[in-house]
Amino acid sequence: MPTLHRRVPLTAAGAVALALAGALVPANAEAAAPASSVTSAPLVQGLYQSAYSERNDVLWATASVGQPPAAVIRSRLVRLDPDTLEVEAAFDAPLDETDGTIEAVYGIDVDDEHNTVWVTNTRNDSVAVYSQRTGRHLATVPGVEHAREVVVDEERDLVWASAYGSGSVVAFDSRTYREVRRVTVAGAGPTGLALDARTGTVHAADFAHDRVLSITPRSDVPRTAPTGDGPLSVALSADGRTAYTADQGAGTVSVVDLRKGAVTRSITTGEGAKSVATDPCSGRVLVVNRLAATVSVVAPRPGTVTETIATAALPNHVHVRHDGTAYVLDKSASGPGGEDRVTRITLAAR
Repeated sequence: MPTLHRRVPLTAAGAVALALAGALVPANAEAAAPASSVTSAPLVQGLYQSAYSERNDVLWATASVGQPPAAVIRSRLVRLDPDTLEVEAAFDAPLDETDGTIEAVYGIDVDDEHNTVWVTNTRNDSVAVYSQRTGRHLATVPGVEHAREVVVDEERDLVWASAYGSGSVVAFDSRTYREVRRVTVAGAGPTGLALDARTGTVHAADFAHDRVLSITPRSDVPRTAPTGDGPLSVALSADGRTAYTADQGAGTVSVVDLRKGAVTRSITTGEGAKSVATDPCSGRVLVVNRLAATVSVVAPRPGTVTETIATAALPNHVHVRHDGTAYVLDKSASGPGGEDRVTRITLAAR
């Protein structure tokens, strides 16, 4: 999605050509912590986010070419082999019938129950649904101003999207694609989302007010808890009691006790902390530091960074699947044809 600017100016990676795949190459061996296995490959230009489908054993990624104020010239939903990191297929986003622009895809999550992929069309103020089986565009739902991220609640047949432009978090029925709930907080700027699958509570990073908004199934008045400076992304501990936020302005990850509504630790990770995810196996936290071009592996209980893994320039997003394998997308344009890259990190056992 278009980058939010508040405290840290983020530079855009330039690129001029598109390619679908390249040979696997080892990532920087000196900078990467030797305990973890790290591999990277060039994919396509304009990468943003990824999500793993356990049902299909596929890694899906969004790609949109064109930084604001320039128009998007191409946008694709990309299907990857998570083991070889090769592109299996790429599906072009359709045109917006109202203005003829491309429905550029940015945020992403998969719904394995219904075998679909949900994305945010940030510039078009909408979300869209695609078939995992065929890649076909199934629906576009408007009315989500500056839609940024999306998260699927398969247990309750819901899909939540953050609407940064209106201070809202919006829920859709994953079967009918219709909006079923909208929670708006005046002045808020919701960005990243995380779901507590057991309770149905959705947590949103509020970039505008340095806090987490927690929306329960039974209340339209969110609980709040503070974070560090400029939270863009949020993840949860396995028990759902702790939130972790990537604080772009501070270059930290905040450890937030959701019951107490308080930050219990602030851990320095690197400049431009942008995306955060948790490893469900070990409880470790991975933080993408965009301007530092690193991924920090954090042990939250002692509050220490146990590994710092180098990536190509401008890492943008991290996704961790259930076995602890992490996928980091960057905007480096460092591939042989100007492609951005994916880096796969297999964390060492602890």
